[in-house]
Amino acid sequence: MKAYAMNGAGNAFIVIDAREQGGRLALSPARVAALHERRPFDQIMGLESHGVADAHLRVWNADGGEVGACGNGTRAAAWLMFQDDNRSRLTLAAQGGALGARRLDTGMVEVDLGQPGLGWRDIPLAREMDTVRLDFGIDLPGGGRLEGPGAVSMGNPHAVFFVEDVAALPLAGIGPKIEHDPLFPERVNAGFAQVIDRQTIRLRVWERGAGLTLACGTGACAALVAAHRRGLTAREAVIIADGGVLPVRWDADGHVHLSGPVEMEGELDIEGLV
Repeated sequence: MKAYAMNGAGNAFIVIDAREQGGRLALSPARVAALHERRPFDQIMGLESHGVADAHLRVWNADGGEVGACGNGTRAAAWLMFQDDNRSRLTLAAQGGALGARRLDTGMVEVDLGQPGLGWRDIPLAREMDTVRLDFGIDLPGGGRLEGPGAVSMGNPHAVFFVEDVAALPLAGIGPKIEHDPLFPERVNAGFAQVIDRQTIRLRVWERGAGLTLACGTGACAALVAAHRRGLTAREAVIIADGGVLPVRWDADGHVHLSGPVEMEGELDIEGLV
């Protein structure tokens, strides 16, 4: 079993490749915490070999909770698998369904994260509500209020607020309050999107179970979907995160595709921890 420190646009991962073992990873919150102490990360990506897909993908947040999706982590895991041979495409089985990945000529990896969930039960929300603009808001310290985020599920729940200046927001203060609000029974990833033009969005995300990260792949996808539903952008845009640039497109079949940079930081010694 091998493990690697990787990042996608600054989004930090430990990718554990357990395919040769043929079994399932057993990561308790205590083991996740021990791994985080050895090497801080936003998510753990686990590759297993059971099933009919090229690999089975599992995701754990830094708080030890197993979750359904991670866009940049999926790109990182697929990039690692593409190093095995000359394949240009592969399929990963995940909690939310099959995810396709392809190697681009630039060396980057694009993943097909499937169709977004747009119904209130898909997110999920605690009560019926229009997900284009939620009847929800939060007061800002010192005055002012953010209201009416769009809600999107990318295999995990997102609430996307559209703001004038994302750099001016106290995200460490308001992020946890949004994440744990009773409207979101499974908690929520809180995105804050500043639309630059119809092809460009500046985005910061407070991630459920991880906090403020340098990038969030599913958050980038959710931001584009939420912006297009309001008529703010085209179906394809560049998402500018703190850690890099993530191209996203919502195709005519309704599937959302994410690409961007991946960096291998090195192999990790996880003996005794997994």
